[in-house]
Amino acid sequence: MKNKVFITGVGVVSAIGVGKEANWNSLSANQSGIGEVRYLNTVHHEFPVGEVKMSNEEMKHQLGINAETIISRAALLGILAVKEAVKEAQVEEQQLALISGTTVGGMDLTEEMYPDALTADIINQHDCGGTTNAIADYFGCFDFTSTSSTACSSALNAIIFGARMIQSGMRDIVVVGGTESLTRFHLNGFKSLMILDEENCRPFDAGRRGLNLGEGAGYLVLESEKSLQRRGVKAIARLEGMGNACDAFHQTASSANGEGAYLAMCQALTEAQLEAKDIQYVNAHGTGTPNNDASESAALRRVFGNDMPLISSTKGLTGHTTSASGSIETVFSVMALQHQMVPANYGWHQCDEDCISPQSVPSRAELHHVVCNSFGFGGNDSSIIIGVDGK
Repeated sequence: MKNKVFITGVGVVSAIGVGKEANWNSLSANQSGIGEVRYLNTVHHEFPVGEVKMSNEEMKHQLGINAETIISRAALLGILAVKEAVKEAQVEEQQLALISGTTVGGMDLTEEMYPDALTADIINQHDCGGTTNAIADYFGCFDFTSTSSTACSSALNAIIFGARMIQSGMRDIVVVGGTESLTRFHLNGFKSLMILDEENCRPFDAGRRGLNLGEGAGYLVLESEKSLQRRGVKAIARLEGMGNACDAFHQTASSANGEGAYLAMCQALTEAQLEAKDIQYVNAHGTGTPNNDASESAALRRVFGNDMPLISSTKGLTGHTTSASGSIETVFSVMALQHQMVPANYGWHQCDEDCISPQSVPSRAELHHVVCNSFGFGGNDSSIIIGVDGK
């Protein structure tokens, strides 16, 4: 029998705020954090982005890190979010496992120093695992680390990996999530795919033209029921079901019928022992590209049929934080359950027959079970279900 998985703490940093409270205030006010690039060293100011409103120097100061320390922006964002999560869960002094998702890793450092100023320290921080290790080193309480890098499903797959460790009895407490900073590689790569919008993105809208890139970090503390009882703490939510499927339709495009997304959501429902009608809200992947939104809509219609729940994408507020999006939006989903409110799908105005019609304003709702979707390149699609009950 699998162990149940509970959530006892969350932390988040995004373009709409640093910390849970700031992010929720922006979500409930439907206030977008997308604007002209400020911190990334790029000539492409024509593309709006969702940057965290702090410089690296400001983050170092807040975290008590020496100004001369070489550390990537992704690691700094991750440390801020992990710090909030472990504080809420009250597990700072325990030996923990860290499962973290990222794709750009320390590319920002490499870009600034290439080619003449590269050092061994910078090269060691370049890869994705280097970012995870930098986060772990800051805290000194992690005796196991692993890194997930599956493009935009990275953080949600990190959550799934950590949850499986608890289900199997390998661990009682695991910190999971993901972090991503903007880089020139990042921005230029998506520009080459011609899927960046020069205006604020509009997921599921008939006039959508692409996505806005964002950055940020989200982490959760997952815990077994045995650990809850031993520590005498209360869960804030339960991770009820998980699913991952890869339809391998195309390197970057999603299939017309949303096969991978459909299978991932079905797997999550089966594990949670729920039916489609039991879901009240879906935090959609909803990137704002014509292809993704139509494909995800097809998958949602296949899963829910006439029992369509409330749906919104929060990427019009934060930008698409790519590898961190799954965990940031999982934190948003937890907060939606806590506050019994569905965030708005910022930027949506006009129906598209190929797409579902999302929530255009923040809405009060009775929420018991929430689906969070995160879909990556190559059709690596993941879904999880979070519930309010702590039993």
